[in-house]
Amino acid sequence: MPELVEVRFKGNRKDYFTWDQPDPLAPGLPVIVAVDRGEDFGTVSAFGEAAARKCGVGCSGCSLGAALEPRGTVTRAATTEDTHLANELRKAEDDIRRTVIQRATAHRLAMKISDAEWQWDRRKLTVYFTAEQRVDFRTLVRDLASLFRTRIELRQIGARDEAKRLQGVGRCGREYCCSSWLPELRPVSLALAKDQHLSLNPSQISGGCGRLLCCLRYEHEFYVGSRKRFPKEGKILATARGQEKVQAVDIFRERVLLRSPDGTARTVTLAELRDELAAGSITAPPAPAEPTPPAQLATFDEGSSTVSPERTLDAVAPSPKRGKRRRRRGRRGGRGRPAAEQAGDDAPPPPETDGHGE
Repeated sequence: MPELVEVRFKGNRKDYFTWDQPDPLAPGLPVIVAVDRGEDFGTVSAFGEAAARKCGVGCSGCSLGAALEPRGTVTRAATTEDTHLANELRKAEDDIRRTVIQRATAHRLAMKISDAEWQWDRRKLTVYFTAEQRVDFRTLVRDLASLFRTRIELRQIGARDEAKRLQGVGRCGREYCCSSWLPELRPVSLALAKDQHLSLNPSQISGGCGRLLCCLRYEHEFYVGSRKRFPKEGKILATARGQEKVQAVDIFRERVLLRSPDGTARTVTLAELRDELAAGSITAPPAPAEPTPPAQLATFDEGSSTVSPERTLDAVAPSPKRGKRRRRRGRRGGRGRPAAEQAGDDAPPPPETDGHGE
């Protein structure tokens, strides 16, 4: 039964092939594999059951637990001449990359040429580049094909893939995780940094590729699991010194910073805090007392000590006599015209008298 083989190429590129010979292949062995339209040179990184497990974890975008179909077969183990030819091609790729950069500049293409890779049989040349937008490189492909007399493939990659391919050293002093051991690249969002209470300054949480650090992704589960053992910031705890508020937590040293209502702060370990909480419990701050509704008051004359229903009704609802007096006062004072005059000149005049009255 054919065994599954994981083979790595230049730039941490890997793929899976089958091996139908009875002799097993050891990791680190250079081999020649059959690919589309030719042969390529690579190194065995996993064989048999180990390669099957690594393929099932998820690589090159495959879903979890779904293994990739082998791309081809391993033809044979590489000889010394094959290894020497592969090394000579690697030395010539730097000059090819500079040539491609000059041609891309002549065509005024907004693209950054990252790397160039020869296929072992020189039947294909793959050029990797990054760009902010979509690039129409059809004229560049025709130019390069006439220059190198081979099949040209331009492949656009992201900033993370570029860092994985070119390798480098991170701010921690070690090789990039994406180019050393990280099996696949997953999206990293700013919410992961917020959950870990890190600085949101992009210059402090970004890697050499200019994107957020990959370690924010695979360390997130550790931070979330560790914080479940600590009380949340802002909680009011009933400790031996009374009610104290959780100001901050240190999951690495397992310490908790507490602040009392009078402003004094102290730092205790998580074990000491659990001992203090054993006698009490986590309590919330006391809720403010509900205000009592105002009593219904009635105003009475100060000289009267007897309260009668009539006086209470008069204090709440004034007597309508005052309104009638205002209307009468307005009629007597002559502020308004009589009804007969307000009707207009067509009103009948008053009856004439002889001056003596009736």
